[in-house]
Amino acid sequence: MKQEYTITIFSENSIGLLNRITIIFTRRKINIESLTVSESAIQGVFKFIIVVDCEPDRIANLVKQIEKQIEVIRAFYLTSDEILHQEIAMYKIETKALLETSMIEGIIRRYNARILEMTHDYTIIEKTGHKAETQELFNQLKPHGVLQFVRSGRVAITRLRKELLSDYLEMLEGEHRLPVIA
Repeated sequence: MKQEYTITIFSENSIGLLNRITIIFTRRKINIESLTVSESAIQGVFKFIIVVDCEPDRIANLVKQIEKQIEVIRAFYLTSDEILHQEIAMYKIETKALLETSMIEGIIRRYNARILEMTHDYTIIEKTGHKAETQELFNQLKPHGVLQFVRSGRVAITRLRKELLSDYLEMLEGEHRLPVIA
């Protein structure tokens, strides 16, 4: 039975690495539901957060294949109960629609969204939450005329006390096998 996993990859910043990582998913016919890449808390180390739905017996092998990439320092996979995660969504609506009725304002308040920018022509609304929450807000705003809608990929942090990579690097340091991070 398929389950949602969040894969966290720590790597060097290397041209073409993202392409090689996505090929690993393609070869196994595993679809990437969400992908976010940013710098990590460690200088020179980048963090990929990839969300997939796959069978439990396939996820460990997938992560092992990812770790074979030379620039990958370490990769982990976690279930939804082992992480806290959020996405951000932005909605652009006509300001006229917002001012004509209090319904949109009520929707914004009910979903704990906020107005980022309001001009004469348009209003930008922001909502942070899980995918289902941001989609539900979109569905509520859609009848009022959504001009644009965009949702980010997942950002996630472990529920563990320490960062996964920190534990791994401490273990390597104890064995005197620290990876070279340029």
